[in-house]
Amino acid sequence: MIQIAVTGKPNVGKSSFFNSATSSKVEMANYPFTTIDANKAVAYVTSKCPCEELNIGCNPRNSKCVDGTRFMPIELIDVAGLVPGAHEGKGLGNKFLDELRQAKVFIHIIDASGSTDEEGRPVEAGSHDPLEDIEFLEEEFVMWIYGILKKNWARLIRKIEAEKLDASKVIHEQLSGTGIAVEDVVEAKRALDSVYSKWSDEDIKTLIRNLLKIAKPILIVANKADLPISQVNIEKIREKYPDVIPASAESELALIRAAENGLIDYKPGNRDFNILKEDELSDNQKKALEYIKINVLEKYGGTGVQTALNNAIFLLLSLIVVYPVENQHKLTDNKGNVLPDAVLIKNGSTPKDLAYTIHTDIGDKFIHGIDSRRNIRVGSDYQLSNNDIISIITH
Repeated sequence: MIQIAVTGKPNVGKSSFFNSATSSKVEMANYPFTTIDANKAVAYVTSKCPCEELNIGCNPRNSKCVDGTRFMPIELIDVAGLVPGAHEGKGLGNKFLDELRQAKVFIHIIDASGSTDEEGRPVEAGSHDPLEDIEFLEEEFVMWIYGILKKNWARLIRKIEAEKLDASKVIHEQLSGTGIAVEDVVEAKRALDSVYSKWSDEDIKTLIRNLLKIAKPILIVANKADLPISQVNIEKIREKYPDVIPASAESELALIRAAENGLIDYKPGNRDFNILKEDELSDNQKKALEYIKINVLEKYGGTGVQTALNNAIFLLLSLIVVYPVENQHKLTDNKGNVLPDAVLIKNGSTPKDLAYTIHTDIGDKFIHGIDSRRNIRVGSDYQLSNNDIISIITH
């Protein structure tokens, strides 16, 4: 299961985001709502299911379809709260950096209202610049990996030059366990001088910054976006980080709980909700729902929580959804389930890549694929598109 880490300094709403993202109890046979351990749980990314477009009923196995929306499970990690100096072991830095190894992408929760200082202590709203929090997290990442590389850098360079070794492979070996691939290193060093002995400390840090953008991208979520001071800060942040997502995790949590109690009709990612049992709502609940409607949903087009999860998977990791089937005419597996599995796969992947994603044996025996929508044969060089329905033919 793909892992996303939720990180940030203390008291920014990181746990609220984590709880709201993992509290939607979508009933699923194979992936029920579950806390994997104290800081891991299942969340869902959503995509439009082909069932509505094709006007057919579906029987998902590895996901769930609700009103034409596929909910696909991912693993969310609630990373220890960070403070400056985490790479030196301050606070819970070592725990955080250990979890860096597991995640493919980071969702960085910041306090858009500026009401917490650099270590997460409460201060007057607007007195702290949230931009500083973004920069400090990126610097902690860089300095942690820099510490790993710099320790043996001179010896590594001598070895590379004396033995004429592949520098990318040597650097990759030093970073083993971080989840960074050798291809990521090749891409990250492309713009740097090929004479490694000339590299300065800043060149090494540039390599690492490039690496992190490729291998560990960060999505910024500006939480507490409903507070008055937040909008000004969000506009300021967007001048430097245009993809920042305004969010209100507390609002998402409130809406999910109200929906679970049957008071409103609301699904994660919706831009609005419908009140079902107005007579059972207290005056305070009515005021809270009205506040959320005006200051969050109407203002930002949603609470931002589901948007953040989807953007992390589909934009930062460039994944698409593909539906493998065995019967290309009935769009079923061998048990008759229609559109049974929704597979998250890298954009640009081929039917053969899909075959290997399903099982190594299927990949090894791959002959060609069939595009079930168009009922045409597609070879191993065909690039899959989002919502493709593909039958894999093997020998």
